[in-house]
Amino acid sequence: MNILYGAYILLTGGLILFCLPPFWIYTRLSGRYGENLKERLGHVSPKLARTLSGSPRVWIHAVSLGEVKVAAPIIRVLREILPGCSLVVSTSTKHGRELAMETLGEDTPVVYAPIDFIGSVRKALSRVRPDILVFMETEIWPAWLTEARRMGIKIALVNGRISVRSIGGYLKLRPFFREVLRNVDVFSMILEEDGTRIRAMGADPKKVEINGNAKYDLLANLADPVMETEIRQILNLDASHTVFVAGSTRGGEEAMVLDAYERILKEFPNTVLIIAPRHIERTPEIGSLLERRGFRYQLRSELNSDRAKRTERVVVINTFGELFKLYSVGTVVFCGASLVSLGGHNPLEAAVWGKAVFYGPSMEDFLDAKTLLEEVGAGIPISSPEMLAEKAIWFLRHPDALKTCGVRGREAVKRNQNAAEKHARVIAGLV
Repeated sequence: MNILYGAYILLTGGLILFCLPPFWIYTRLSGRYGENLKERLGHVSPKLARTLSGSPRVWIHAVSLGEVKVAAPIIRVLREILPGCSLVVSTSTKHGRELAMETLGEDTPVVYAPIDFIGSVRKALSRVRPDILVFMETEIWPAWLTEARRMGIKIALVNGRISVRSIGGYLKLRPFFREVLRNVDVFSMILEEDGTRIRAMGADPKKVEINGNAKYDLLANLADPVMETEIRQILNLDASHTVFVAGSTRGGEEAMVLDAYERILKEFPNTVLIIAPRHIERTPEIGSLLERRGFRYQLRSELNSDRAKRTERVVVINTFGELFKLYSVGTVVFCGASLVSLGGHNPLEAAVWGKAVFYGPSMEDFLDAKTLLEEVGAGIPISSPEMLAEKAIWFLRHPDALKTCGVRGREAVKRNQNAAEKHARVIAGLV
């Protein structure tokens, strides 16, 4: 391990020394990323550290929006079973940080995570001095894990998942990851398949538990009818509209969605298409595609319920954080990143609204959700735009069947709650 870890430290240290000076100059000249850079280098505010007066002190790392959403119900339970604890949350992205601050409130400090460089990690851990360090889902950072263990900090990986797409890369470096994973005290994984993969990477089988997906707990409590009313007003939708929502689409999928949409329009000409790309910076690209295909469209940022009304058939969502609410108005819902080989998108975000969910063959990152929905007939796999159109048209002709599938999916999600409590109790067990 000394050789492998030493090589990793030399590599990351060299990259930091090479990149940091020009980046620091940029922050000084532009005034941007200054605080961000300090925290990423481990300079956690002493004032923040002084606010952590309770015990035990738990640091939870949730890299981005998705992990922050999952961490929220776990944190809520953790506060109940460890009422005197102090919590601090770190993220790696701006949007994750903003959501954490909004969701968790002033009682939970939020910081940017230190980069996985030995100096940054040591400084941050020395400032915060956690008793327990928790990583959400698939966050495996060698320097962070190793230095935390050297400082006597207990470590947990919770709501853990190792995807089919990523396991091959991990196994190519198995000797390295086997040593890194020795630092972890407990692996609280989602599925037995995730447990099998983390064990194959070198995790001690005695440390691996299977406790389900905390996303179930989160979603079942989030679906609020008020959200649907709000979105219908903003998008000028009423009960007569058939709404085709294509969520979290990736490059190449919008063209396929339009192929299906053109066929749906021939039988259901009142259908509104809502395209919500995974990366909103692709909005101009999607707009150009729509224009080439002869579709007029509006951007979500141009619409509100009071002044600018939706008048076109197609809306492109170019704002953050609204996809979950958009699913509430969907008649036909397609989950993106699945007709291209990118692992899919979480279909439960739509299912919890009582929607049957269509998705392509690439759902490797959400196999548990896919299995859950297909077992009750609420997940509808498709392999091409033609099949998407055919199945969508069939269900639109049979609205009772579509509604029944959706209700079954929502009930299945609700039945699979309480994973957040299981993960929280794993964390508390390290005290």
